[in-house]
Amino acid sequence: MRFKLLLLLLVFFGYKVQAQPYAYAEDYVPVLNTYDFFLVFGGEDGSTVKLKDGLIAEMEFIAFPGTAFKVHEVIEFEDRHLKYYRVTTEDYDYPGNLYVDSRMVKDMYEQPAKRRKFVPKKEDMLAELNRLEGYPYMWGGNCADGLEFMLKYYKPKKKLTKEMRDLWMLKGVDCSGLLYQASNGCTPRNTSSMTTYGKAVEIEGKTADEIINVLQPLDLIVLKGHVIIVYDENTVIESSPGTGVHKTGIKARLERLMETLTPANEFSKTGKVFVVRRWP
Repeated sequence: MRFKLLLLLLVFFGYKVQAQPYAYAEDYVPVLNTYDFFLVFGGEDGSTVKLKDGLIAEMEFIAFPGTAFKVHEVIEFEDRHLKYYRVTTEDYDYPGNLYVDSRMVKDMYEQPAKRRKFVPKKEDMLAELNRLEGYPYMWGGNCADGLEFMLKYYKPKKKLTKEMRDLWMLKGVDCSGLLYQASNGCTPRNTSSMTTYGKAVEIEGKTADEIINVLQPLDLIVLKGHVIIVYDENTVIESSPGTGVHKTGIKARLERLMETLTPANEFSKTGKVFVVRRWP
């Protein structure tokens, strides 16, 4: 209330207010590490998604409805009548600059409440993981069905192929985004945080069969830059570039991992290891 009164006084006495200090996601909101959204979604010809090695490198994550942002800077493109906010959010506590399209969030002059989080039941998460099998891999994606409104905000100049349309809509999930979607955004968004998430399952020195005997559904097999989710006693599920969301026999997947990596109880950034973390 005091802030609103101060704002009205500043406007009344002729001061230019540069930006509101907060924003709020009423719907899903793509968060990029650049404010050049229209170069990512359209490019020079207005009908191409910018890719690097087949991925949208500028994507960070998709904020869930209810996400609260603090606005630190406003970048305006007067010729396009667009402005972007450089933001931070407790839902994505990682280094680097984050940007959102101002049209996709609600301006707030008072700090909004944090997003309410609740962990779904284990059976519901497993059902969601199963539903997502077959979806494409999307770097930074955690809303597998995509965001159709991206085609409205960044309207292509010509008809898109199905593949380009899916990219434009950010359809699919990456490896940590698969779990993030299934857990209702209650797990870390990036794999770098999963190496110490939950409790360690002791697997050091064990064979593949011995590791299988101690695994439980939703255990996380974490290696550098990737996470594999235990689906049941026979199966794991993951999202990988070129393959998308797919299941594999658990023994075959572990044996393939152990060709190059060593099972460990604690993660080492320098060693070639993988760990298992139990979180629910």
